[in-house]
Amino acid sequence: MKPLPQEGGYYVETYRCGEKITLLARYSSDRNLQSAILYLLTPDTFSSLHRLKSDEIYHFYLGGPVKMLLLYPDGSSELITLGHNITNGQQVQVTVPQGSWQGCFLSKAGEFALMGTTMSPAFEFADFEAGKQEELIKQYPDRRELILKLTEQQ
Repeated sequence: MKPLPQEGGYYVETYRCGEKITLLARYSSDRNLQSAILYLLTPDTFSSLHRLKSDEIYHFYLGGPVKMLLLYPDGSSELITLGHNITNGQQVQVTVPQGSWQGCFLSKAGEFALMGTTMSPAFEFADFEAGKQEELIKQYPDRRELILKLTEQQ
């Protein structure tokens, strides 16, 4: 695994479909149909707030619970927990809708968290937009503390 630029954490791409598709105007060029990665968080890493042009599906595999902040385009927000304890409200899979801000971090007691993400069309770095702390705090003032945490320098 290698560091994930701009976002944080570690990743390895495990699948990229060889077929390409011509897409909607929000994409700058044709895209591969699908991609998948393994994604690792450690106590000293986090996923900085960012948004993508495609839906992203997270799959929780191993390790400690992960807190994920979702900031939706309509101004609402949600804090969810990815993990195996589904009877206590944790989720093993979550879909982040395209255009939503997302960021996550390992819960305090966790040593690591191994997750996967799947995207269709495939992830491209050109589709990644990093969150700007001041702008996000203005749009989502009730999530100020988490926005500060998830927009710190990596």
